[in-house]
Amino acid sequence: MSEEVLLGIDIGTSSSKGVLTTTTGEIIARADRAHRTSYPLPGRVEHDAVAVWWRDFRELVAELLPAAAGRRLAGLGVSGIGPVLLPADETGEPLRPAILYGVDTRATAEIAELEAELGAERILRHSGSALSSQAVGPKIRWLANHEPETYRRTAKLLMCGSYLVHRLTGRYVLDHHSASQCDPIYDPYGQRWAPEWSRAVAPGLELPELAWPTETAGRVHAEAAVETGLPEGLPVTVGTVDAWAEACSVGVRDPGDVMLMYGTTMFFVRVVEQLRPHPALWGTRGVHPDTYTQAAGMATSGAVTDWLRGLFGGEFSELVAAASEVPAGSRGLLLLPYFAGERTPVFDPDARGMLFGLTTEHGRAEIYRAALEGIAYGVRHNLAEMSGAESTEERIVAVGGGTTGGLWTRIVSDVTGRPQLLPAETVGACYGDALLAGLATGTAVAPNEWNPVVDRVEPDPTNTERYDEFYRHYRRLYESTADTAHFLARQQRLATGWSR
Repeated sequence: MSEEVLLGIDIGTSSSKGVLTTTTGEIIARADRAHRTSYPLPGRVEHDAVAVWWRDFRELVAELLPAAAGRRLAGLGVSGIGPVLLPADETGEPLRPAILYGVDTRATAEIAELEAELGAERILRHSGSALSSQAVGPKIRWLANHEPETYRRTAKLLMCGSYLVHRLTGRYVLDHHSASQCDPIYDPYGQRWAPEWSRAVAPGLELPELAWPTETAGRVHAEAAVETGLPEGLPVTVGTVDAWAEACSVGVRDPGDVMLMYGTTMFFVRVVEQLRPHPALWGTRGVHPDTYTQAAGMATSGAVTDWLRGLFGGEFSELVAAASEVPAGSRGLLLLPYFAGERTPVFDPDARGMLFGLTTEHGRAEIYRAALEGIAYGVRHNLAEMSGAESTEERIVAVGGGTTGGLWTRIVSDVTGRPQLLPAETVGACYGDALLAGLATGTAVAPNEWNPVVDRVEPDPTNTERYDEFYRHYRRLYESTADTAHFLARQQRLATGWSR
């Protein structure tokens, strides 16, 4: 009998990744594709589902499949950015570009509208989360308000993973976790769509079936097999949001476990014993049945460091080496990392970035380190809110491209005063997708055996003490400049001829 292998594909914000693994988690092959994210207007962030999601999926599969020669492909797992809103017709054909997750802030007026109609406190109690730019419900209302013809033609509400599943299997299904980010139309306690809320927010729309990411959605049909080269009949998982697939890949599944994802944005997933609504965090269902999570997300992190690299030129390794020579505190610089507004815990789409304390003595090394420190202060702010959500002792696992090189993780541990665990593989959500495919088909090892911890980052108490003072000023800096940031955000919208 030939060896069984698993395929995982994830569609990210700025790139897509795939892996082919054994059923014990050994990576046989990996591939990635960069793609373009569209920013048509300030506050609007979109993807073309066909030109980005489906194209990347097909190309990654074509690159990875040859490595499976002589082995039996046992299952396919998929995930993607989320929560997103992709309106589609009856056949699943997209009607417009997908409106992305919390980085897209177009539905601010609709959030206020729904809060006035349904009650902000009632929404929080019902959904486990306050309405924010992350929620899908206000984006649905925005579509109805601003593109009524598209809304009239919409027969399916898809997300990235469910779009791929539909194209591969024909099934219209969404996982419970992704559904729990469709505030306020999902009931996380009853694990079902909420009829009353759905009628108020998404009238006339047929909502997808619900299932768990650890389940098989269906099998690759003949047409999809021809298009992708995948074997007809291959089991495909239900799919989920990328951050939760990545958390699964590193064994974050018990109460107190936290995944800290270093990527284009910084994201946090914390497993909790039960859902307790928190106004500054997102309460969701977990990947596994009968689990809950608290989540948080910063609007920009790696996006800021990438922007600086573009300004300064050169390679990341050069900037990291230079910043490593700068002492904690960046010789008196503070950076607010709100370059695209901010999600948790401030929920302010009109927050703006700031570099404070500049003199002619500062150069690229100090500025780059200040960026890493500013993001780390944002991490501390979010972890402080999450720690208050439940008393269980935390176990923080760091993942993502930002964990390479060592400097950023050391700064985050120093700023927060908390150790971080580094797993053997930090390739991303696609690795968790392969595990989920193995769990759905019963072919993979137990999740705690999939990706062992191999390193630990300990905080330096001296640096932590120094950063404590900087952190207090970081918190005050946003509070004292918010009015000016909001004024500048309005001017930016006026400059582009756009207003909400």
